[in-house]
Order: sequence, then C-alpha cells, then structure tokens
Amino acid sequence: MTKQKKSFMDKITGSQKNEKIKDEQVEIKDSNEDIYNNENENENSNEIKKEEKNKEWLNNKESNKEEGQLTVDVYQTKALIIIKSIIGGVAVEDLDISITSDMIAIKGSRTNPDEVKSDDYYYQECFWGDFSRSIILPCDIKTDGVKATMKNGILTVKLPKIEEHSSMKIKVREE
Repeated sequence: MTKQKKSFMDKITGSQKNEKIKDEQVEIKDSNEDIYNNENENENSNEIKKEEKNKEWLNNKESNKEEGQLTVDVYQTKALIIIKSIIGGVAVEDLDISITSDMIAIKGSRTNPDEVKSDDYYYQECFWGDFSRSIILPCDIKTDGVKATMKNGILTVKLPKIEEHSSMKIKVREE
C-alpha cells in the first residue's frame, strides 16, 4: 500500500487527521451500539428468566414446603417488650407461640378458603400456607407473665421484662 502524500493544505489543516478521528468515532459509535444492543438483550433475557421463575413459583406453590416469614414490629415500653404482627385470615387455634427467656417463635398456618387453579391467577401476592418467625429478644423476659391477643387480624404479644439487676443495701449486724 502506498502512502498518500499530504498536500500543503492537509499539513496545515490536518484534514487527514480529522478523517482518522471521524473513522475512530464511527468505530466507537458502532461498538457502543453493540454494547447497548447486548445490554438490551441481557435485560430482555433477565426479564424472561424472572417471568419463568414467577411461573415456577406459582406452579410449585402447592408443593412448596418452604415457610413464609411474618413481618413484625418489636418495640418496648418501660416494663414490656411488645411484638405486633398482621396475620389476617389465621384462626387463633392455628397459631403456636413458644417462648424462652431470650427468644420467641411464632408459627402458624393460613389456608386459602377458595380452591383456585394457579393458571387462573392474574396476580398472587398473598401468602397461603405455613409461616413462622423467630425473634431474639433484646433483654430477658418473664415467661410466666406473657400475654398474647388477636384483634382485627393483628397479633399482639406483650412480654414483661425482667427487672434490671436490682440492688439493695444490706445492713451489717454485730454478733
């Protein structure tokens, strides 16, 4: 390949350099379009994979042995630790609460009153089946004073705190 001689004007204006720069810009633009197209393809394949996972989840819902997890609020007053959880659609007899001095476990089951085929759902966001939640308590509690109530689908568990290490003065007697 023979080199083209630069004209005096080309040397001054650098027009051949500009052509090289334009060629490089076109190459960069082409490679950016390739990257953009690959990203779109990846996003589309990720969306398809997500849809397939959702379909798998719906199809395996009845046979799925995993448990749902309760959402809870845990807060304290001066004398109590209070746990609240929304568990609508669960009968009181379907709840099991186990307590130790430093942990509470809430287990239960929510059954769907309607028999609906998974293909008939447009959306299925409600959880039906077994659920549980274990919570490590921030301080020790008196297990014999615990009270649990259910009102309007809200479970409230009140756990009395063990009094902080109380101190008392002892008078020394002479013998």
